[in-house]
Amino acid sequence: VQLQASGGGLVQAGGSLRLSCAASERTFSSYVMGWFRQTPGKEREFVAVIGWVGGRTYYADSVKGRFTISRDNAKNTVYLQMNSLKPEDTAVYYCAANLHAIVVDPALYDYWGQGTQVTVSS
Repeated sequence: VQLQASGGGLVQAGGSLRLSCAASERTFSSYVMGWFRQTPGKEREFVAVIGWVGGRTYYADSVKGRFTISRDNAKNTVYLQMNSLKPEDTAVYYCAANLHAIVVDPALYDYWGQGTQVTVSS
């Protein structure tokens, strides 16, 4: 599956952004979808994950209560609504897909989008 992430940009602290990730396949509902982020010199870190039909979601503690992951299987798209953004949320955000399990380890994801830059100014 090919993934195309979009929606990043520059926002002030306290602001909001919504990221989107469109998938190329009609079997999108077969994939667990995750969002990850990475800053220079650091490993890619888990942000949020959503199950096949959206009933189960998990978040990193650092974003819990501020970010919401959702999916629209009819549109082959997963979203990440980011509210109350902080400068430490600045990173390249990646969407990823796997067929097997709702997991937080990026090594267990099979497919990755190209990343979208989110910059939060103080």
